[in-house]
Amino acid sequence: MTVPPIPGSGRSGAHNAPLRGAAPERLSAPDAGIAAPWDTWRSREALQQPHYPDRDAVEDVTTVLRRQPPLVFAGEVDDLRAWLGAAGRGDAFVLTGGDCAETFAEATADHLRLKIQTLLQMAVVLTYGASLPVVKIGRIAGQYAKPRSADMETRDGVTLPSYRGDAVNSYEFTPQARIPDPARLLELYHHASSTLNLIRAFTKGGYADLRLVHHWNRGFTQNPAYAKYESLAEEIHRAVKFMEAAGANFEAMREVDLYSSHEALLLEYESAMTRIDSRSGDAYNTSGHFLWIGERTRDLEGAHIELLARVRNPIGVKLGPTTSVSQMLGLVERLNPDGEEGRLTFITRMGADKIRDVLPPLLEASVADGRPVTWTTDPMHGNTITSSTGYKTRRFETIMDEVRGFFEAHEDVGTVPGGIHVELTGDDVTEIVGGSEELDDEGLRRRYETVVDPRLNHQQSLEMAFQVAELLRRN
Repeated sequence: MTVPPIPGSGRSGAHNAPLRGAAPERLSAPDAGIAAPWDTWRSREALQQPHYPDRDAVEDVTTVLRRQPPLVFAGEVDDLRAWLGAAGRGDAFVLTGGDCAETFAEATADHLRLKIQTLLQMAVVLTYGASLPVVKIGRIAGQYAKPRSADMETRDGVTLPSYRGDAVNSYEFTPQARIPDPARLLELYHHASSTLNLIRAFTKGGYADLRLVHHWNRGFTQNPAYAKYESLAEEIHRAVKFMEAAGANFEAMREVDLYSSHEALLLEYESAMTRIDSRSGDAYNTSGHFLWIGERTRDLEGAHIELLARVRNPIGVKLGPTTSVSQMLGLVERLNPDGEEGRLTFITRMGADKIRDVLPPLLEASVADGRPVTWTTDPMHGNTITSSTGYKTRRFETIMDEVRGFFEAHEDVGTVPGGIHVELTGDDVTEIVGGSEELDDEGLRRRYETVVDPRLNHQQSLEMAFQVAELLRRN
């Protein structure tokens, strides 16, 4: 099996900040008054952008942002690109998970610890199921903005601007709270910085120890609702005991790499956080390792594609059920014309009732094109419903049906299912119905906490991991 270099051993040597320590590379923004090479996006149509009332304030904030240290570094980004290339070949599997929309209020150590714990637990199960390295990517340290279907929201006869995430305005339904405020972009930066520091502490300080994570998973299967997964958990337990008996170096398994990602929605912020690598002269978006473009903003001639086409980060694009073959191939041409492995990931969000029909023609066209693509599935966004009690929700069984459809489509075409991309939290919220604990519509009232879309809770996330692990074992 061919795998990329172990993160941290790539072309930049000890490029370890902020997740692993200091980095020797230098990433800099253009001097004040000089147009950045990537600012060609300003001549394109920019969808889903806030309507700031004071443009001078926007310029003041972005000037400050351009002077801030990068949040991630070129070497880390290059490592992730190599891992995503491995996933596209079938030599790794990608787990991306985290909040639908992060909030400033929940950027705390406790919330982050539970989220990381959930991702680590899922990753152990998936690693065993796939017998492959699992690339761990969090919707973390940047997912503070969301596209909306309408610019305005009406409640009880009052119409105000829609809530677009804490990076734009406030969730409170008042005229003042809903005014887009560019100062929130600086808050976004500082919350992302502190979050990345916490990630480093948790993933490099022993919290990610394989034995500890496995112990948590055994506790999960002791719940009678999840007893059906006990046999797989016991297999993993025997594998860990065998490794201990064989003298495996568990000290080397106390640390993991967790990469950051978010939707690159707010173009002023993403542009201000883009830097030139002094070694290569290439542009890197330093707001996160992996950036994606949403279904609503993936227009080939639009501003989002124009900006991300000019950075070296691995890029994702959401593909919905109306995606045509020509649109998909156009995205390949715009974002990965040279066919670099790991550069482009397609994140399918088709809906469980459509994926088996819509995805295979896209996979076949991709194979015929020949340029490598890593395919992952977002089984959440195409399956949103409204409960009988009025809550925006999703059904666990429908989510898993889309995951199965994703694997079946790849099996039919002979391509590689590269990973899953899900909205989850480490908290015991009640936002998604179904699952082994059979949460019903009335149960949503107990702890429905999301400010935008419903998320898998801790237990549902682990149940998904066990079911996906079974799919990987058969694949």
